Amino acid sequence: MMQILSKPWPWYVAGPLIGLTVPLLLILGNKSFGISSSLRHICAACLPAGIPFFKYDWRKEAWNLFFVAGIFLGGFLASFWLKNPEPVQVHPQLHQELSKYGIQDYSSLVPKDIINWNNLFTLQGILMMVLGGFLIGFGTRYAGGCTSGHAIMGLSTLQWPSLIAVICFMVGGFFSAHFIVPLILSLK
Repeated sequence: MMQILSKPWPWYVAGPLIGLTVPLLLILGNKSFGISSSLRHICAACLPAGIPFFKYDWRKEAWNLFFVAGIFLGGFLASFWLKNPEPVQVHPQLHQELSKYGIQDYSSLVPKDIINWNNLFTLQGILMMVLGGFLIGFGTRYAGGCTSGHAIMGLSTLQWPSLIAVICFMVGGFFSAHFIVPLILSLK
């Protein structure tokens, strides 16, 4: 059983399991799936400031905070007790391309040659981690939700704005992967 849990599941198993969360949430209480709104709920609960954006009954959405806590706890448990001892499998063509930028260490999910504490205070680190994090947060707020909310919940409930958002996410991702990330990686 542990061997099954410690290896990546194929898309045809993991995908339907993720997809089944949508009808389950709708049946259990007409709830919407999404992660980015949990930050707003935390701010509404913890910041007693008079900011109108945070003045709502966040307790009705407390289930979402437990959901996010479960994701965090599951990731923590999986990283310690269900860790796959084998290195991350990278397609040979991608491995060859990334080696041009000095990326060789695939011992974790994110190459340590890119994301590490020493790299944080370099131009490359600031662009990837700080500016990238800000842009993700801004884009999530601007799009009215995150990729999981729009792609999983929005598309399955046939929301037109979610279709537009997912198309924009994909175009932005392709553009970033082919033009922006190689440019940033070449800054070393």
